[in-house]
Amino acid sequence: MGLIWSLIVGGIIGAVAGAITNKGSSMGWIANIIAGLIGSSIGQSILGSWGPSLAGMALVPSIAGAVILVAVVSLLTGRK
Repeated sequence: MGLIWSLIVGGIIGAVAGAITNKGSSMGWIANIIAGLIGSSIGQSILGSWGPSLAGMALVPSIAGAVILVAVVSLLTGRK
């Protein structure tokens, strides 16, 4: 059950990051989950784990890390 909860929270974090960067319409739900999970580890390694957390992911640093990840990936792939 913990894995499913992590995937759900990762998908929500990825969707929020996609909405912040205006890339949400071009990302599918699998990309949202991947962006949320990888962005969460990036954000927590850079900013630490402060603020509210769900499924072991601190939400504020996770969203910031996912925004950074989505922006860098869209910059590298040239998607608008």
